[in-house]
Amino acid sequence: MTNLANKPPLGLKKEKAKKNPKYLDKIRQMSCCVCQKFGEKQNSPTTAHHVIHDRFSTKKTADNMAIPLCEGHHQGLWDQSKIAIHKEPNKWRDCYGNDYDYCSSH
Repeated sequence: MTNLANKPPLGLKKEKAKKNPKYLDKIRQMSCCVCQKFGEKQNSPTTAHHVIHDRFSTKKTADNMAIPLCEGHHQGLWDQSKIAIHKEPNKWRDCYGNDYDYCSSH
């Protein structure tokens, strides 16, 4: 038996974020949008970052909202020469602005 108490009413289920692997591949071929805008040297490969600022859920945004970030500005796991958004999201926003503002810049 299904527990209906934890399910939304019929027709009100939220749409899943749309996947677009071709778009993500295109993003990974671009230069880091933050390095470009602020004249920084890109020291690591570009990755696709799904925007997180002011996202009021734990669900990932659609692939077509991903932006190109170098590994240093994204995760900062091995390129620690930059402010990484996933390590310091508030400091990143203070320095570079909201990540979703870069969506239309590429």
